[in-house]
Amino acid sequence: MATSHAAVRQIMGDHKSFSTRRRWDPNDEIGGTGTFRPRELVGNLMDYDQPEHTRLRQKLTPGFTLRKMQRLQPYIEQIVNERLDEMQQAGSPADLIEFVADKVPGAVLCELIGVPRDDRAMFMQLCHGHLDASRSQKRRAAAGEAFSRYLLAMIARERKDPGEGLIGAVVAEYGDDATDDELRGFCVQVMLAGDDNISGMIGLGVLALLRHPEQVAAFQGDDQAAQRAVDELIRYLTVPYAPTPRIAMQDVTVGDQVIKTGESVICSLPAANRDPALVPDPDRLDVTRDPVPHVAFGHGIHHCLGAALARLELRTVFTALWGRFPTLRLADPAQEDMFRLTTPAYGLTELMVAW
Repeated sequence: MATSHAAVRQIMGDHKSFSTRRRWDPNDEIGGTGTFRPRELVGNLMDYDQPEHTRLRQKLTPGFTLRKMQRLQPYIEQIVNERLDEMQQAGSPADLIEFVADKVPGAVLCELIGVPRDDRAMFMQLCHGHLDASRSQKRRAAAGEAFSRYLLAMIARERKDPGEGLIGAVVAEYGDDATDDELRGFCVQVMLAGDDNISGMIGLGVLALLRHPEQVAAFQGDDQAAQRAVDELIRYLTVPYAPTPRIAMQDVTVGDQVIKTGESVICSLPAANRDPALVPDPDRLDVTRDPVPHVAFGHGIHHCLGAALARLELRTVFTALWGRFPTLRLADPAQEDMFRLTTPAYGLTELMVAW
């Protein structure tokens, strides 16, 4: 396991020495294209090395440009304000996870990929059913199959009549160069990673700010202060704990450790982002810090495609939340935090707030 910032950056940035492609056949060449990839991993960029990775990623990158984020911004603001309306109408105290953290990310991702609005509640139910580790393997698999069937049907519709979402844009530009299974797999990856991670960041970010009320002012001032605050919260919390393990394709030295060909290494993102070599006093939340090259979104060729979208969502949520509820506080400061135990990313199951 790599824990220092320098080691994590070296490993994740060196795609020539380290592979992320999982090997399902011991005869597969390490870092090669292999002979088999389970269907559920087709389209998952983290299971692709060069040149396959570049071939697929370059088709998807235009869906995450600054122009696309600007197109999404009014919808993000609308969905955030609608959820805050519901929370306000429910009255104080209310569960921020129920009204905001568990609702905003999925709605935004559905808009991004092009899920029809009438289908979104059902679509998110399938997504959460596939993700929920508290359910039996059989029930999760059934939800996953239904999720995949829906995506393939949606992709077929988009091929006939491309919409404005990510899938429509890719099929309009590249046609059959991106296969149905690749597009399905990428949508699954986006939904499972983006929904869970951003939901966790919203809940934990609000909790961190309520515990450090002097730092809320960053979201009541100018946009630059809010951007800086979001980046510090992302570093401080680091909701995704580790990316896909890397396999050494050749002997390589990291620090004073020799990693031999075929050995695996895990990168601890929270440890790297709390490294004193990265930032002074790393265990202190300071939303006035200048941004640092943290690794919460990864590094190198596998750097998160949705990083700009994540920052935009979080900035919008925190700014709107304290704009609407300037006296927001914990409903019961003595209440024990309710951490999620059955989802891949760090987060809360409940956060009761009052105003």
